Amino acid sequence: MSTEPETTENTGPGTPDDASPTEGTGSPQPAEERQDAASEHAAETGAHGSEHTAGTAADGSGTGAGSRAPGSAAGADTASDGSTDTAETTADGSEAAEGGGGQESEAGGAGGGEGAPQLSEAEAELAAQKLERERIERRKAEKRTPIDSGTKLSGKAADLLAAVRAVEGGAKPAATVFSAPEPEPTPRPAAPKPVRRPQPVAAEPAAVASVPARETVEAVRRVLTGGGAPEALAPQVAAVLGEGAEVVLAEDPWQLLRVPGLRPEQADGFARARLGAECSPDDERRGRAVTVWLLEQAALAGHTALELPTLTAALTQRGVPDADAAVQSTVAEGEALVFQDALEEPGTAPARASDTAEPRESEDDDEEAARPVRVLVALERYALAEESLADGLARLVNSLSKEAAEEWESAAATARGSTAELIRAVAGHGLVLHTGGEAARAETAALLTAARALGLRAVAACHTPDGRRGFAALLDDRDGAVVTLPGLLSGAEGPGRDADGALALDLLVLLDAPQVDVESAAMVVEALPDGARLVLSGDPALLWSAGPGRVFADLLAARVCPQVASRTPDPGPLGELVSGIGVGELNQVDAPGKEIVIVPVRDAGEAVHRTVQLVADSVPRAFGIAPEQTVVITPGHGGAAGTRALNAALKERLNPGPGRFGGFDPGDLVAYSPAPGRTVPGRVVTADADGLHLSCAGAPVVVPRERVDQSVRHGWALTAHQAVGARWPAAVVVLPGDAAQALSRPWVYTAFGRAERHLSVVHGVEQALPRAVAEVPPKPRTTRLPVLLRTQVPAAG
Repeated sequence: MSTEPETTENTGPGTPDDASPTEGTGSPQPAEERQDAASEHAAETGAHGSEHTAGTAADGSGTGAGSRAPGSAAGADTASDGSTDTAETTADGSEAAEGGGGQESEAGGAGGGEGAPQLSEAEAELAAQKLERERIERRKAEKRTPIDSGTKLSGKAADLLAAVRAVEGGAKPAATVFSAPEPEPTPRPAAPKPVRRPQPVAAEPAAVASVPARETVEAVRRVLTGGGAPEALAPQVAAVLGEGAEVVLAEDPWQLLRVPGLRPEQADGFARARLGAECSPDDERRGRAVTVWLLEQAALAGHTALELPTLTAALTQRGVPDADAAVQSTVAEGEALVFQDALEEPGTAPARASDTAEPRESEDDDEEAARPVRVLVALERYALAEESLADGLARLVNSLSKEAAEEWESAAATARGSTAELIRAVAGHGLVLHTGGEAARAETAALLTAARALGLRAVAACHTPDGRRGFAALLDDRDGAVVTLPGLLSGAEGPGRDADGALALDLLVLLDAPQVDVESAAMVVEALPDGARLVLSGDPALLWSAGPGRVFADLLAARVCPQVASRTPDPGPLGELVSGIGVGELNQVDAPGKEIVIVPVRDAGEAVHRTVQLVADSVPRAFGIAPEQTVVITPGHGGAAGTRALNAALKERLNPGPGRFGGFDPGDLVAYSPAPGRTVPGRVVTADADGLHLSCAGAPVVVPRERVDQSVRHGWALTAHQAVGARWPAAVVVLPGDAAQALSRPWVYTAFGRAERHLSVVHGVEQALPRAVAEVPPKPRTTRLPVLLRTQVPAAG
């Protein structure tokens, strides 16, 4: 297939597909390809002619003949054909973690610090994230107790857990640690009462400006050229590896894999050039680097952890001779953590927080010992984020004053239906889940209005500026009651923080909850004060978050709090069509006003032609909707009918020009990605020495010249992940024949739901569309949040 896949919703945590021998190694992706790699959530398995490079060199070693140093064949591995891996998932040539340039998304925004005295929204958000991670580290230091879970394991799982205990104790385990006998079982302690911990109030500019020193960059450049790698990688390597990067890279060439967009085959070529005869596939350094790389790729696909058998199988396909030893070494060095989670069996009651309140009898211990478990391996940042999120949710659930519910009754008495049900649920609980479509937002608006009428400090946070605008239209919002989530976390919007660093709020309504990843959710929950209420509201049928985790879906499945399902249907033919898709039915809908139009096409070329015709002529003539008010949505960026081809054709028709500002001209519609997982539609105003000047959501934005390639692309045509969280008067959804494998029910639901008044479907996939709606749900993501919640939060009655 020619269209690059957009998302890894269909990339499961299973073992990678059969790998084809790698005949050579290419240079790292060009800037635009790295943007694709970290911008759209990783690639769907098997979609668009995936080149399964999960295998290694022809001899299976991963460092054998045929691999060349990075840069020897520019873009060979990572061209825009959407090459993918499966289990570990790939960032190469796919659309991972939409919304950000590849470097910005995967390297933590290395280009984020321009040295300007005024922090941008993206810089402030990144600084807040860094401070939050530092806070999590402090909390981890306070919990220097051995891991209680896993005490009944044996074999390799017990070896891994023993290694973790040694690392947590501050010592690097020797080889004998992995063969040490199991410790005596330790009963799980009761869940402690949550305690509010102070948080930092503001970020300092120095926390963001992490531009590597020129001397470091030059030293890294010499090491790279000595190994045949492109010297253009030097700034990225220096930023990722930090001070002394040249020493680290010289001692361990596989550290090159930490640079976003690079693959093991390329790092192997560099290592062989540096080490010569000493380079071997069973090098311990290689095993650790590939293990971390696989976990990073899994995160791009949405997993916060990988099951141990999945990880070892992927390592074997990557030419690591002893996969178990590689995982053990990675854990021993503290680069990953390992956990065991008890699996629920039919007829067995799941473990709950209350289960740990009293000591177990001996037969209960025997029953627990017999319960099957799964062993998970995770990167520390995601493991700590999930633990922090579970801790924070438990604190919110347990800290709400019961007397606080009385004053809400009058507000509930004046409401009707599911709105009254929502108000009553919020009155008596610190955490409430609210599900529904676009029309259901009226219910959360009524809740916010009632809370503010009671004198509570209440705010609603949306995923995008467009969502904020639409929700604010439901309210008389004159004092900033509606904000964006990034603006709230960075301090640019909202009520600010109190002396303890907590948000000065009594109620937070978090809209677009399915789009919130685990790290953002942890930051939100930990920022709320004791006694505050949190409402997570959203449409569970939409595509999941661009970042790791599936927080909203996990909470719905865990049933640890009240859940209110809206009974307000989305109106009109479009609402009827989208509602049917949500339950797996693609219905024939009566559309007397031509609200829905199907345009059949034979091939990708015709699809592009008809799309331009619809946007430029047909829709404006029939509905009076200007071209800039119509969004085009397609499954991926690459290929003959991807966003690049469509944007080029639409620019030529709607705003022709030489592209003298890095490919852009004044008046071009663009998709600007200020941070990973976020896309803000905008328009080019001008450009000068400071950078590219945009107008995004009515606010001026200046993108530095060095970041334009990574964070700005043309925006007439978007992917579904870029478009989620916003709506347009008209939408044209392009489904070329080669996009069939990329379709799923959440993708179709999300794409079709972006239209407010009119939807045109450029249809070239025949029966693949109804088949995707009926038979292709989202693939599961591997997360630990449900297990963590079960042991800390009592089941909702």
